[in-house]
Amino acid sequence: MAKDYKLSPHFWLSELVKSETATRLEIDNWPTEERIIQNLRLVATRILEPVRMHYGIPFSPNSGYRCLDLNRELGSKDTSQHVQGEATDFELPGIDNFALASWCEKNLDFDQLILEFYTPGYPRSGWVHCSYFNPVNNRHSVLTISKGKVHSGLKN
Repeated sequence: MAKDYKLSPHFWLSELVKSETATRLEIDNWPTEERIIQNLRLVATRILEPVRMHYGIPFSPNSGYRCLDLNRELGSKDTSQHVQGEATDFELPGIDNFALASWCEKNLDFDQLILEFYTPGYPRSGWVHCSYFNPVNNRHSVLTISKGKVHSGLKN
């Protein structure tokens, strides 16, 4: 593994590249392009840090950067922002994922926010996907993906 370092006050590069699937399949998921590391730094500072500071709860993202091989193994599209280091999936201990996504929608500058696989009545179901591109071109797209359907906006 290349040298690990902090991307922001609370998040390390190693946290945003870790993957149990990559480890199991012996896929090297460490980014080699500085551009990808810079994108991960933006995700850490613009998405993860504000969440950490607001809730005051330590957490580690479920997913961040995915090299193309790993992304394909996970069945995701080659165009996924995870491949560019522009996206993260996360949950917070003890926080309803719908409430977390709602806070993100109201308080963050983001490219895309997706409440994925959330089931109303089950606060820990699913996770929050949030991406950051840049302040000029962020689309502020908000979606809910549940039961194989994509809905515009957050659906509880």
